[in-house]
Amino acid sequence: MSGGNYRKEHNCLNCGDHIEKRYCSNCGQANLELKEPFWHFVSHSIGHYFHFDSKFFQTLVPLLTKPGQVTLDYIAGKRARYLPPVSMYIFVSIVYFLVVPHAKNQTQTKSQKKTDQQVAQETRKLQQQMQQVKDSVNIPGLPAGALVDIGMNRVYEQLDRKKFRKLSFRQQAEVIRDLEAKNKATGSDSLARIIRAYKRDHITKEDSTYQSYLARQSRLPESERDDWLERFQTKKDIKIRAKTGPEWTIEKELDKYRPKQYFLLMPLLAFFIMLNFRKNHIYYLDHLIFTIHGMIVFFIVQIIAVPVQHYIFGAGSTVSQIIGLLVFAGMVWYLYEGLRKFYNRSRGQTIKKVITVMLLYNASLIITEALIAAILEYTVT
Repeated sequence: MSGGNYRKEHNCLNCGDHIEKRYCSNCGQANLELKEPFWHFVSHSIGHYFHFDSKFFQTLVPLLTKPGQVTLDYIAGKRARYLPPVSMYIFVSIVYFLVVPHAKNQTQTKSQKKTDQQVAQETRKLQQQMQQVKDSVNIPGLPAGALVDIGMNRVYEQLDRKKFRKLSFRQQAEVIRDLEAKNKATGSDSLARIIRAYKRDHITKEDSTYQSYLARQSRLPESERDDWLERFQTKKDIKIRAKTGPEWTIEKELDKYRPKQYFLLMPLLAFFIMLNFRKNHIYYLDHLIFTIHGMIVFFIVQIIAVPVQHYIFGAGSTVSQIIGLLVFAGMVWYLYEGLRKFYNRSRGQTIKKVITVMLLYNASLIITEALIAAILEYTVT
């Protein structure tokens, strides 16, 4: 790649060493003129970008299609054609954590909108049913349907669940009693579902403190009361809600820690692989390079699969579930093929090693998630 005009002087501007040709033999810097035209600067910068782009795809294609081969070449010294493993990992992981969480969050937003639309549809049905009741009721001394009209207005004002949650405990109880009275007159399944949802929110409101939760428990029959473990969990949940608000969930917080979790567990995964293939007598760093390449492939597959699942087919659709199974099967196959080629073991031995490594890694994921969750809950309580 052309770097511009070379200097006539033979001293390196970076380290001061003598330069025989175009590059310093001591530090590797090119002996270029300091002043360069604007357009040459632009073309030089673009050239560096496409040089990275070219090496990226030269690394990506064999990395995806030939498991273990890129690692073998890299360890053997054939490195000029490939991007360094850590550089490629950083680049791909940045793209992964920009694309994948966004796709999942968009799906959650769409699901919430879908739920709101369902509530709105049920509200319209309820309005029609209440209007029929209004038209059929005639109470002496009052305009036709006046009491029902008052009840309808109250129902319509409270059908927004977010507004309901902001009401006081006594106001919520009044709304629920009013809705139950209306439901006796209409027998609406839609209204019954709304009432059940409101009652769940009402219980959460009642359990705003641990003392109120215990008071509610004492009023229940003994067979319906929570056991000691449920009481312990509820006490912790009440403390968390008091400090973080009702929208805070441990699952959302854990998603924020995925990058750190994957990054910190990568050396541990390499250690698991080294334990299972210790008879190969190779350095730990070689196992780590193999692991880094494997994580890069996992990220790339997820960058493609997750948006397809969430944006095109929907997270809970049958097609998305099939895609998820195919991704899992593909990653197991990739791990098997990569280990078999890189460590040169038989099929049976490799299968046993794959199962062992996956069990150890999954166990470490579960343990670290539990630790992170415990730390998060401790910090907010």
